[in-house]
Amino acid sequence: MQTASAKRKPAWLKRALPVSGGQKPLENMLRDKGLVTVCEEARCPNKSECYSHGTATFMILGDVCTRHCAFCSVGKGKPLPPDPTEPTRLADAVGAMNLLHVVITSVDRDDLRDGGSSHWAAVVSEVRTRFPQVNVEVLTPDFQGRKEQIDRVVEAKPRVFNHNIETVPALYRRVRPGSIYERSLDLLRHVKQRDEQMTTKSGVMLGLGETRDELHQVLREMREARVDMVTIGQYLKPAANCAEVVRYVPPQEFAEIKQEALEMGFDSVASAPFVRSSYNAKEQFLGQA
Repeated sequence: MQTASAKRKPAWLKRALPVSGGQKPLENMLRDKGLVTVCEEARCPNKSECYSHGTATFMILGDVCTRHCAFCSVGKGKPLPPDPTEPTRLADAVGAMNLLHVVITSVDRDDLRDGGSSHWAAVVSEVRTRFPQVNVEVLTPDFQGRKEQIDRVVEAKPRVFNHNIETVPALYRRVRPGSIYERSLDLLRHVKQRDEQMTTKSGVMLGLGETRDELHQVLREMREARVDMVTIGQYLKPAANCAEVVRYVPPQEFAEIKQEALEMGFDSVASAPFVRSSYNAKEQFLGQA
């Protein structure tokens, strides 16, 4: 049987790249500061648009992941030790870019005793101390469910705590080996219990073989965990060795899912083919997306 990704992409997934001179200077600045962005590493389809607007999602703790998720093109293997200069360099970039909303993510660091949580806290604290007007949004790994590591990041006081569920439970073994659906859901629940004022957020990809009923169940369980914001986008195969696209979901279906999620009680729902967890993050947080 031919998979969706083996076929020609539908018209709604074709768009012109933005024409702008803003992309190259940002690339040069990030390279000069030795910073990694998930935009590059995950081959995000929105990279050119975001770079042209002077925005990026910073990826800390290196560019090598200790897990082997089938949907992700980030390198896998044995990472280098955390760089103690990274918090300062990242905060410098936030200032140079005049950001008001910064998104920070990382690879999984199961090789570290604290899962990288101390480094996470140092980065968030450095940005908040130097730029208290900036909203810091974190997109974290699951820290293997260890509450003390999750708490370390919560106590650094990011404004938004994002952890992606990614897909439905039935697909975890194939798509997200090394992760556990219930563990990710419990992380989100725990963050809200630790800090009632912290905005929690999660995201899922469509087109990996999930059913509509399975998606609805995930969204309901997110709401039961008191997740405030959700992003829903089309999975696009980023590299040859990644999972195949099973189905291209049409825009109208994304619109229907958005309405259904809003009726479940989410404060904000971004649902469209090109939506990603950090795409237009500032606008979604401010209610403009």
